Amino acid sequence: MANVLIVDRDDVVRAILLELLSESYDCNAAGTAEAALQYLEIQNYDAVLTDISMLGLTGVELLKRIQLKDLRPRVILISGNGDEGAESLRKLGAFAYLHKPFSLEEIEHIIERAVESNRSACEMRQQKAPTF
Repeated sequence: MANVLIVDRDDVVRAILLELLSESYDCNAAGTAEAALQYLEIQNYDAVLTDISMLGLTGVELLKRIQLKDLRPRVILISGNGDEGAESLRKLGAFAYLHKPFSLEEIEHIIERAVESNRSACEMRQQKAPTF
């Protein structure tokens, strides 16, 4: 089963997303980017769904740290603060960018796409790995 990490400072949003996604994925949830980084140290994730605006490190800073550590999850950024520059976020490595309010169906669809993309990339890396 695929692994998804949900990162949102809002307890209600986090709980709703956890309940929704736990039906199809192994999920963990964190209220801060710092807590998310601790999860990422001990487990591989196929997708990370993170709010942009959080206390401490932002979702964008979390994305950058994931990129620097060369971790494999697809990162989906969500924001309720209007346009955060979706194209520039994709250039930073974000898989997708969603505006709040979003539909639960939209979240399910984007997570499914992210997991499939990550799994395909992992399979390609394994095929390219040298065999001895």
